[in-house]
Amino acid sequence: MTSVDDPRHIALVAHDNKKAELLRWAEFNSGTLRAHVLYATGTTGTMLEYELGLPVIRFLGGPVGGDQQLGAKIAEGTIDVLVFFWDPLEPQPHDPDVKALLRIAAVWNIPVAYNVATADLVISSPLLANGYRPIRPEIDPGALEKMPLS
Repeated sequence: MTSVDDPRHIALVAHDNKKAELLRWAEFNSGTLRAHVLYATGTTGTMLEYELGLPVIRFLGGPVGGDQQLGAKIAEGTIDVLVFFWDPLEPQPHDPDVKALLRIAAVWNIPVAYNVATADLVISSPLLANGYRPIRPEIDPGALEKMPLS
């Protein structure tokens, strides 16, 4: 387990059809999760806090800005890990926001778990507890302004 002196900042997000699955995963891993700082969007954060008693920094719901709030925290270097149980079989009205969140996580080189198997590997990795920090890219703001959006 990570030292209390070096907690990870972990974002937990789930689409509606995956919330119960995330809740079961978080319950199983609640001992480990308690040693870290947790963030979540809307209903997911409420579920984690009230059903499992985990302290959670809650943002807006994903469709109304929560995904973008998490993306900003990733870009600022606050969030270390993103656990996002997304539903690949259900169309999402806020799909552009979801894609933007996943893109920002890839740009800033943070680990992303999309399902239980990946989340299990990430949370049980010795790298989570040994002080490992992924290398953040050096991004020239001027170069970003010249990049095409599509």
